[in-house]
Amino acid sequence: MRTPRKRGGGAAEAGTPDAAALVAAARAARRHAHADYSHFKVGAALETADGTIITGCNIENATYGLTLCAERVAMFKALSEGHRRFRRVAVVADTEAPTPPCGPCRQILWEFGGDLDVILANLRRETGRHALRDLLPLPFDARLLT
Repeated sequence: MRTPRKRGGGAAEAGTPDAAALVAAARAARRHAHADYSHFKVGAALETADGTIITGCNIENATYGLTLCAERVAMFKALSEGHRRFRRVAVVADTEAPTPPCGPCRQILWEFGGDLDVILANLRRETGRHALRDLLPLPFDARLLT
């Protein structure tokens, strides 16, 4: 479990991608989605503490229950590559309204990323920004297991 961190503000730090670069990476990842059943393609880009961008896209399965969302794919890729600290995540879908992470993704993002900044966008523009704590106000995490 990652302890919620204090959120920064202002300009990007040296070596840190700006929000536009993170959203662009999520848009590019979305093109690789395997969404043959729902036709709802989603891309995600997760920024690590050192500024590395790890992407993911949704991967559907005929059973639906084995489907993975873009956010979880990005987080699991990052973890499997040794990353353990994260700053923010961008999520892109082809919708006019903001498309926030689903409940399971919010849980995974919280547990491994803490209070990430969440940037939502569509194919044309940014549609919203949130702190993960606002999207998941009463998270279940390791603090409850002691």
